[in-house]
Amino acid sequence: MQGALPQLDWLRDPPALASLAHGPEPARVGNVRIGTASWTEQTLLASRTFYPRAANTPERRLRYYARHFGVVEVDATYYALPTSAHAHAWVDRTPADFVFGVKAYAAMTGHPVEPARLDRDLTQLLPKTLRTARSARDLPPEVIEEIWRRFRAALEPLRVAGKLGYVLLQMPKWFPPNRESRAYLERAAGRLAPLPVAVEFRQAGWMAEARRARVLEFLRATGLVYVSVDEPQDTPASVPPLAETTSDELAVVRFHGRKQATWVRPGVSTTERFGYLYGREELGEWVEKIRGLAQRSRTVHVLMNNCYQHYAVQNAKDLAVLLESR
Repeated sequence: MQGALPQLDWLRDPPALASLAHGPEPARVGNVRIGTASWTEQTLLASRTFYPRAANTPERRLRYYARHFGVVEVDATYYALPTSAHAHAWVDRTPADFVFGVKAYAAMTGHPVEPARLDRDLTQLLPKTLRTARSARDLPPEVIEEIWRRFRAALEPLRVAGKLGYVLLQMPKWFPPNRESRAYLERAAGRLAPLPVAVEFRQAGWMAEARRARVLEFLRATGLVYVSVDEPQDTPASVPPLAETTSDELAVVRFHGRKQATWVRPGVSTTERFGYLYGREELGEWVEKIRGLAQRSRTVHVLMNNCYQHYAVQNAKDLAVLLESR
């Protein structure tokens, strides 16, 4: 690492954190954009550590957020399909050089879905036995195809405005590294083309040392961006913290915290799973890795997914300070 890491203790002090929220420039270092995986997470709003009192509507919060960060990930699209009206609003409320990562709807990545949250006409296509939470595999093929089509169409305003950073396919821990899974990813790339698509694995086998090079080559050949991760280790759903890129245009890094005890525990809340505040040394482990990615890809997006109170916002600012150090 180049030089000593700067001291960040002053960022831990609540009054200092409040003043930090009024910093004049977005968290960006060269071609590295840094942001968080949500701008409306409820514990962040309740903590009152980032948004001023006047930022009391979704529109005002997004405008304020965009003063401090150059990228954000949209998490709501995992739970319900977006609409073009949503995308138009995001375009209108952010600066010209701001970008969004958009998380794919749950059915697109094989996660359980709530049919009641589908568009009404799609829900009506379902048999009555499928109108409660189900595996995506239970949905009729015509419904699945229409989900992909609507998701893709809804993001068109972002694409046209140059504000779509990537679509995130967060694959579940039951998505194994085999021929069927590779074929699924190939179909996904085709369905979303020409949108930039990033893939995050939650199954350790994908990046096992004996398979790693082949997986990365497959992603590159398919036009998919590998998502590097920092997350709890030594579980079946743990992927090693490797800094890799499979695209000359884009690299993506996501920080999930290091709460090993709750990483794969069923039934825990997102707060219990992701509520982790990184320390200076932990973030410092990634400084040279991210700098290396920035030399290999035209743009690097770094997202803090430790969304609990001010943790993600603070760590995003922390990392920007570290990357600027010599």
